[in-house]
Amino acid sequence: MIEQQVRAWDVLETRVLDALAAVPREHFVPAAYRGVAFADAAIPIGHGQCMLKPAVEGRMLQALAPRRGERVLEIGTGTGFFAACLSEIGGDVESIEIFDDLAAGAQASLAALGLSRVTVTIADAFAHDFDAGYDVIAVSGSLPVDDPRFERALSVGGRLFVVIGTPPVMEARLITRTAEDAWLRETRFETCIEPLLNAAAAPRFHF
Repeated sequence: MIEQQVRAWDVLETRVLDALAAVPREHFVPAAYRGVAFADAAIPIGHGQCMLKPAVEGRMLQALAPRRGERVLEIGTGTGFFAACLSEIGGDVESIEIFDDLAAGAQASLAALGLSRVTVTIADAFAHDFDAGYDVIAVSGSLPVDDPRFERALSVGGRLFVVIGTPPVMEARLITRTAEDAWLRETRFETCIEPLLNAAAAPRFHF
Protein backbone atom coordinates (compact mmCIF):
# COMPACT_ATOMS: atom_id res chain seq x y z
CA MET A 1 0.00 0.00 0.00
CA ILE A 2 2.67 2.49 1.03
CA GLU A 3 5.11 1.80 -1.80
CA GLN A 4 2.61 1.27 -4.64
CA GLN A 5 -0.07 3.80 -3.72
CA VAL A 6 1.04 6.37 -1.17
CA ARG A 7 4.64 7.01 -2.28
CA ALA A 8 3.52 6.88 -5.91
CA TRP A 9 1.28 9.88 -5.21
CA ASP A 10 4.20 12.00 -4.00
CA VAL A 11 3.73 11.33 -0.30
CA LEU A 12 7.36 11.28 0.81
CA GLU A 13 7.27 12.73 4.33
CA THR A 14 8.82 10.11 6.63
CA ARG A 15 6.51 10.83 9.58
CA VAL A 16 3.47 10.29 7.38
CA LEU A 17 4.74 7.04 5.91
CA ASP A 18 5.72 5.79 9.36
CA ALA A 19 2.26 6.61 10.74
CA LEU A 20 0.47 4.82 7.91
CA ALA A 21 2.70 1.81 8.52
CA ALA A 22 2.28 1.88 12.30
CA VAL A 23 -1.54 2.05 12.42
CA PRO A 24 -3.03 -1.32 11.36
CA ARG A 25 -5.52 -0.26 8.67
CA GLU A 26 -7.09 -3.72 8.53
CA HIS A 27 -8.19 -3.30 12.16
CA PHE A 28 -10.42 -0.36 11.16
CA VAL A 29 -11.94 -1.86 8.00
CA PRO A 30 -15.43 -3.45 8.23
CA ALA A 31 -15.15 -7.24 8.47
CA ALA A 32 -16.68 -7.79 5.04
CA TYR A 33 -13.89 -5.74 3.42
CA ARG A 34 -10.84 -6.95 5.38
CA GLY A 35 -9.54 -8.69 2.27
CA VAL A 36 -9.26 -5.37 0.43
CA ALA A 37 -8.13 -3.25 3.39
CA PHE A 38 -5.04 -2.08 1.50
CA ALA A 39 -6.62 -1.69 -1.94
CA ASP A 40 -6.64 1.60 -3.83
CA ALA A 41 -10.34 1.98 -3.19
CA ALA A 42 -12.84 3.89 -1.05
CA ILE A 43 -14.19 1.17 1.27
CA PRO A 44 -17.89 1.44 2.28
CA ILE A 45 -18.48 1.78 6.03
CA GLY A 46 -22.26 2.31 6.10
CA HIS A 47 -24.65 5.27 5.88
CA GLY A 48 -23.40 5.95 2.35
CA GLN A 49 -19.95 6.82 3.72
CA CYS A 50 -16.55 5.40 2.73
CA MET A 51 -13.05 5.22 4.12
CA LEU A 52 -10.76 7.47 2.15
CA LYS A 53 -8.25 5.90 -0.22
CA PRO A 54 -4.80 5.42 1.36
CA ALA A 55 -3.16 7.83 -1.09
CA VAL A 56 -5.67 10.58 -0.25
CA GLU A 57 -5.09 10.02 3.47
CA GLY A 58 -1.36 10.28 2.89
CA ARG A 59 -1.68 13.54 0.96
CA MET A 60 -3.91 14.98 3.69
CA LEU A 61 -1.48 14.08 6.46
CA GLN A 62 1.47 15.44 4.51
CA ALA A 63 -0.29 18.75 3.78
CA LEU A 64 -1.49 19.25 7.36
CA ALA A 65 1.92 18.36 8.87
CA PRO A 66 0.65 17.99 12.46
CA ARG A 67 3.21 18.45 15.22
CA ARG A 68 3.35 17.24 18.80
CA GLY A 69 1.42 19.45 21.16
CA GLU A 70 -0.85 20.93 18.51
CA ARG A 71 -4.60 20.93 18.98
CA VAL A 72 -6.10 18.67 16.31
CA LEU A 73 -9.73 18.33 15.18
CA GLU A 74 -11.18 15.82 12.73
CA ILE A 75 -14.65 16.22 11.22
CA GLY A 76 -16.04 12.79 10.29
CA THR A 77 -14.49 10.01 12.39
CA GLY A 78 -15.72 7.13 10.24
CA THR A 79 -13.92 4.00 11.40
CA GLY A 80 -11.28 5.95 13.32
CA PHE A 81 -8.31 5.09 11.10
CA PHE A 82 -7.45 8.63 10.01
CA ALA A 83 -7.84 9.95 13.56
CA ALA A 84 -5.42 7.23 14.70
CA CYS A 85 -2.90 8.37 12.06
CA LEU A 86 -3.29 12.01 13.13
CA SER A 87 -2.69 10.95 16.72
CA GLU A 88 0.35 8.89 15.75
CA ILE A 89 1.94 12.02 14.28
CA GLY A 90 0.51 14.86 16.32
CA GLY A 91 -0.77 13.61 19.65
CA ASP A 92 -4.24 14.33 21.07
CA VAL A 93 -7.10 14.43 18.54
CA GLU A 94 -10.71 15.53 18.93
CA SER A 95 -12.93 13.77 16.38
CA ILE A 96 -16.61 14.37 15.63
CA GLU A 97 -18.91 11.77 14.11
CA ILE A 98 -22.63 12.23 13.40
CA PHE A 99 -23.56 8.53 13.30
CA ASP A 100 -23.59 6.92 16.73
CA ASP A 101 -22.82 3.40 15.48
CA LEU A 102 -19.77 4.59 13.55
CA ALA A 103 -18.61 6.55 16.59
CA ALA A 104 -19.03 3.49 18.82
CA GLY A 105 -17.17 1.28 16.35
CA ALA A 106 -14.31 3.78 16.08
CA GLN A 107 -14.06 4.08 19.86
CA ALA A 108 -13.94 0.28 20.20
CA SER A 109 -11.24 -0.07 17.54
CA LEU A 110 -9.12 2.69 19.05
CA ALA A 111 -9.48 1.27 22.56
CA ALA A 112 -8.59 -2.25 21.42
CA LEU A 113 -5.27 -0.91 20.14
CA GLY A 114 -4.67 1.18 23.23
CA LEU A 115 -4.94 4.43 21.26
CA SER A 116 -6.17 6.66 24.05
CA ARG A 117 -5.24 10.04 22.57
CA VAL A 118 -8.32 10.22 20.32
CA THR A 119 -11.59 11.52 21.77
CA VAL A 120 -14.69 10.75 19.69
CA THR A 121 -17.79 12.90 20.14
CA ILE A 122 -21.19 12.17 18.58
CA ALA A 123 -22.41 15.43 17.05
CA ASP A 124 -23.44 17.20 13.87
CA ALA A 125 -20.49 19.42 12.93
CA PHE A 126 -22.89 21.93 11.35
CA ALA A 127 -24.76 22.36 14.64
CA HIS A 128 -21.60 22.47 16.76
CA ASP A 129 -19.88 25.58 18.08
CA PHE A 130 -16.10 25.64 17.60
CA ASP A 131 -13.72 28.04 19.27
CA ALA A 132 -10.88 29.52 17.22
CA GLY A 133 -8.14 27.46 18.80
CA TYR A 134 -7.30 24.54 16.52
CA ASP A 135 -3.88 24.15 14.94
CA VAL A 136 -4.98 21.36 12.60
CA ILE A 137 -8.43 20.56 11.21
CA ALA A 138 -9.05 17.63 8.87
CA VAL A 139 -12.46 17.36 7.19
CA SER A 140 -12.92 13.75 6.09
CA GLY A 141 -16.00 14.37 3.94
CA SER A 142 -16.49 16.85 1.13
CA LEU A 143 -18.35 20.16 1.15
CA PRO A 144 -20.35 21.06 -1.97
CA VAL A 145 -19.54 24.72 -1.33
CA ASP A 146 -17.03 26.54 0.85
CA ASP A 147 -18.10 26.85 4.50
CA PRO A 148 -16.22 29.45 6.60
CA ARG A 149 -17.03 27.88 9.98
CA PHE A 150 -14.09 25.48 9.80
CA GLU A 151 -11.42 27.94 8.72
CA ARG A 152 -12.61 30.34 11.43
CA ALA A 153 -11.98 27.59 14.01
CA LEU A 154 -8.25 27.74 13.22
CA SER A 155 -5.72 29.52 15.39
CA VAL A 156 -3.36 31.87 13.57
CA GLY A 157 -0.89 29.58 11.80
CA GLY A 158 -3.39 26.72 11.85
CA ARG A 159 -4.06 24.49 8.83
CA LEU A 160 -7.35 23.13 7.47
CA PHE A 161 -7.61 20.40 4.86
CA VAL A 162 -10.97 20.16 3.10
CA VAL A 163 -12.35 18.84 -0.19
CA ILE A 164 -14.80 21.21 -1.89
CA GLY A 165 -17.05 20.71 -4.91
CA THR A 166 -19.45 18.27 -6.53
CA PRO A 167 -18.89 15.08 -8.57
CA PRO A 168 -17.15 14.15 -10.72
CA VAL A 169 -14.26 16.45 -9.76
CA MET A 170 -13.61 18.24 -6.46
CA GLU A 171 -10.73 20.40 -5.22
CA ALA A 172 -8.65 19.29 -2.23
CA ARG A 173 -7.56 22.48 -0.48
CA LEU A 174 -5.13 23.40 2.25
CA ILE A 175 -6.23 26.57 4.04
CA THR A 176 -3.82 28.30 6.42
CA ARG A 177 -4.89 31.08 8.77
CA THR A 178 -2.14 33.67 8.33
CA ALA A 179 -3.63 36.42 10.54
CA GLU A 180 -6.75 37.16 12.55
CA ASP A 181 -8.68 38.05 9.37
CA ALA A 182 -6.57 36.46 6.64
CA TRP A 183 -6.33 32.98 5.16
CA LEU A 184 -4.12 31.46 2.46
CA ARG A 185 -6.01 29.00 0.23
CA GLU A 186 -4.11 26.48 -1.89
CA THR A 187 -5.53 23.80 -4.19
CA ARG A 188 -3.39 20.68 -3.77
CA PHE A 189 -5.04 18.10 -6.06
CA GLU A 190 -8.35 16.92 -7.53
CA THR A 191 -10.36 14.04 -6.09
CA CYS A 192 -13.93 12.96 -5.36
CA ILE A 193 -15.15 11.85 -1.92
CA GLU A 194 -18.51 11.46 -0.18
CA PRO A 195 -20.06 14.68 1.21
CA LEU A 196 -20.54 15.39 4.88
CA LEU A 197 -24.11 14.92 6.02
CA ASN A 198 -26.00 18.23 6.34
CA ALA A 199 -23.39 20.20 4.39
CA ALA A 200 -24.87 23.13 2.46
CA ALA A 201 -25.80 22.17 -1.09
CA ALA A 202 -24.31 23.87 -4.12
CA PRO A 203 -26.67 26.45 -5.66
CA ARG A 204 -28.67 25.32 -8.67
CA PHE A 205 -28.58 27.22 -11.90
CA HIS A 206 -31.92 28.32 -13.28
CA PHE A 207 -32.43 29.19 -16.94
